[in-house]
Amino acid sequence: MVDQVGFIGLGLIGGSIAKAIKKNKLAKTIVAYDIDMFSLELASNDNIVDICATGIDEHFKECSIIFLCCPVNVNVDAYHKLIKIVHPTCIITDVGSTKENIVEEIKKCNVPITFIGGHPMAGSEKYGYTASTAHLFENVFYILTPIDGTDTLKVQILYDLIRNIKALPLVISPDEHDFVTATISHVPHVIAALLVNMVKSLDTSEGYLHTLAAGGFKDITRIASSSPVMWQQICLSNKNNIVKILAHFRDDIDTIINSIHNGKQHDIYDFFEGAREYRESFQEKTSALIQSYSVTVDVIDEPGIIAKIATLLGDHEISIKNIGIINNREYTRGVLEIVFYDQDCLEKSIDILTKMNYIVYKL
Repeated sequence: MVDQVGFIGLGLIGGSIAKAIKKNKLAKTIVAYDIDMFSLELASNDNIVDICATGIDEHFKECSIIFLCCPVNVNVDAYHKLIKIVHPTCIITDVGSTKENIVEEIKKCNVPITFIGGHPMAGSEKYGYTASTAHLFENVFYILTPIDGTDTLKVQILYDLIRNIKALPLVISPDEHDFVTATISHVPHVIAALLVNMVKSLDTSEGYLHTLAAGGFKDITRIASSSPVMWQQICLSNKNNIVKILAHFRDDIDTIINSIHNGKQHDIYDFFEGAREYRESFQEKTSALIQSYSVTVDVIDEPGIIAKIATLLGDHEISIKNIGIINNREYTRGVLEIVFYDQDCLEKSIDILTKMNYIVYKL
């Protein structure tokens, strides 16, 4: 347990980290500042935040760790203010999805205060403190990006804290982080938006494409519904990696266009088989680190079915992490997917649902 942890920004991510720290008793005191005073008031009433600051001021002086949970440019400004206040032993970390800009600014400051970048690979379509939960990071990768020469003991302190909020800490360099996130997150968002804009531009006056895109196409382009402002900022802050990977993607498109145009059946087969094989390895690769507690249930997709199943399990005191109708069931057994927090809830639910004559498939 550390004495005091601080938060600049108390939205979805900051609020969830604070709740997880409080739940797991990892800090004696939590001090926070957010431009939205209502969020601070809620956090105080929830007994999550012990000290509500009205600005980045002396309240943060005794913090052992401070989380910067705002947009990158705001985090940079907060860092400049904090280094004039905090003790040299303090660890400052952020939660942003790009590191290049903030690392450059921090290097310019050249102060002895330790900065270790952070990026929890979790989120929600909802936002703000009211959407935060103490379990948001359970079994989720949380990337830490220390700068060269960072004290390994400081890295270990933050590593242990992240592990104790039930996340899976992974230490890589800031450059590696930006390349990885550009490849598996940023560019896919760009591609999803490209696909949606393609359908929009090619649709007929009858709107058939819009109507028929409600199935699998809607699922694979779900991330295109994210905030345009946020993704504008991400593209500009990680532009070199994104441009490089998009260029690689463009070359791959040219290759498959050539294979299809020239009827190269073996190349086409290898293209899809290689993707299938690698895609199916994802679950195998991560299963040793991230345990999935999920089932699908064969039910009729009708009004009230989610509430009916949720009530049934709730009556047996089984906590549900997520529940919803599977929108694309072309290759999936069952209609309703339920995700639980642990193995015990999973096994109990299977037993209860089976006794009620539901067909259950364990994922």
